[in-house]
Amino acid sequence: MSSPMHNIKIQLARALDDNMHTRQWHNTVDYLIIGMILVSTTEIFLSTFDISPRLRHVLKWVDMACLTFFLVEVSLRIWVAPLINPLYHGFRGRIRYCLTFHGFVDVVSTYPFFLGSILPFPTEALRVLRLTRAMRLFRITRYTKSFRLLSASISQKKRELWISLQFLIIVTVILSLLLFFFEHEAQPEIYNNGFASVSWAFAQYIGDPGGFAGTPPVTFWGRAIACAVGILGIAIVAVPAGIIGAGFTEAIEKEAHRNELEENRRKLHNAFERKLDRPSGYQRVPVFRTITDISARVGLTDKEIIEVCSADTRFRLGNLASTIPLVKNPMDRLAVEVAHINTAYGCCIDRGSNVTIISPSGFVDFGTTNFFYYLSKIGGFNWISRETGERAPYRSWYLIDNAHAGEQNLQAYLADIARLMDRSKAWSITTLIASGAAEPEYDSQIHLGIGGPKGDTGMEQHNLVNDMETFMQFYGRLSQDMDQEFGLHTDCQKYHATDTGRLFHRFLQLRPDSNNLVLRICWHQALWNPENMLIARKLAIIIADTLGTGADRVGTDPTLRIKDIGFRGY
Repeated sequence: MSSPMHNIKIQLARALDDNMHTRQWHNTVDYLIIGMILVSTTEIFLSTFDISPRLRHVLKWVDMACLTFFLVEVSLRIWVAPLINPLYHGFRGRIRYCLTFHGFVDVVSTYPFFLGSILPFPTEALRVLRLTRAMRLFRITRYTKSFRLLSASISQKKRELWISLQFLIIVTVILSLLLFFFEHEAQPEIYNNGFASVSWAFAQYIGDPGGFAGTPPVTFWGRAIACAVGILGIAIVAVPAGIIGAGFTEAIEKEAHRNELEENRRKLHNAFERKLDRPSGYQRVPVFRTITDISARVGLTDKEIIEVCSADTRFRLGNLASTIPLVKNPMDRLAVEVAHINTAYGCCIDRGSNVTIISPSGFVDFGTTNFFYYLSKIGGFNWISRETGERAPYRSWYLIDNAHAGEQNLQAYLADIARLMDRSKAWSITTLIASGAAEPEYDSQIHLGIGGPKGDTGMEQHNLVNDMETFMQFYGRLSQDMDQEFGLHTDCQKYHATDTGRLFHRFLQLRPDSNNLVLRICWHQALWNPENMLIARKLAIIIADTLGTGADRVGTDPTLRIKDIGFRGY
């Protein structure tokens, strides 16, 4: 659960993130900072004139006000830096932030002058400290698009710049050594070693500040080499300028493309406006939208939709044919689903329940995240789902082994599961799908597993569950109610094994009184049944009544009744 202080830090981080397109009060903070930078710069400029003592006194107070403002602002930036970028976490991380370009400008233009105001410094040192005030104008560059584009162009072309610089240096050194061999005999007192000729050549590039170029070559070949060096002197400016210019053009084009992509992302997000699910009465995020439907609703082309899905992990493309057994000869049809993401691996919501719903494969099993998410939301259960990562080759986090050990974000995922399970009489329900394209249809639609092999319907092996008495109450209630209300049959370990050592539960250190079970549901019921929200609600009631702390919380979340777009506000 977030503390009030953590929420304050989050709001400050958003206000100080240099984004000029956030909420209104965040923009007010940005404009206030820009205004104070301009006021400070104006004060520095006016202080250079011969003005009256009264006006100078006013400027001194203006400077002190600006200094105090920047001191508070920069200190807050350093404090919330880890929320802007995890690299800045801890003391060393904040030092790393202070050594970035903007961080360094912040510190140098603020803290030294503050120290100079309260500590006795020599006159010369104070003069240097006053000069650092002028660096405050650099701080405005964090809000200017032109500076960001220039920085991006240099960053994109740094390899080409380095290659061109290497070429120019190597050619200059070669020409310099040739110059020495031709000029040494004619001017031995001047070109007495290779360093003299190299110094002469490089001095041509920087305007000869040390007077090295006062002794030009006198031989024919020496003058020819001098001409070549002169041409290189033009190239040493023209080549990098051309490279940076090309990079600047590319940066502008990429910026325009990013803006277009952001607009398309907004349009795609709007296509997932919540709709009333009439059987349950809940306002629900659509399970999916077909490509054709999205094009008709928000005017995006197939290419634009695919591009957004590639750039934003919240949106996923899927083939609806994969959700239907092959024996039914399903037709290929592309659709998009949206997921709720709030962690690096996907989603983690702690609702304070002793029941945690886990979805290790929702990001590859199209449409299932939506069903199981609403199961957890309706029931008031904790929710953990994997929503990011490579979808091909298929690597669910349901079964893991040494090959998964270094997989990005896996340890954070397992740690969050262990944290939510560290509660008295905790239950985890790992949710999976059954009877898709690669599977046959079974005579039962809901399948349970509690740690035994396939076919162990007598449940002689159940090493995932410690409290078998409670589980049997759940199993009996589930079998009876789902059959009576929806005609769905339930089995336990009839068609699916859960005794493998690769099950992710085996890699967790859990409390002795914790319990884990695996629940698979037929893809047709989770995705295509028009009463699937009623099925989710009934599942939530049964889980709360038998495994949880009672069904009084089921369906009481007020956001289930709010019409909005996507998972906003959830």
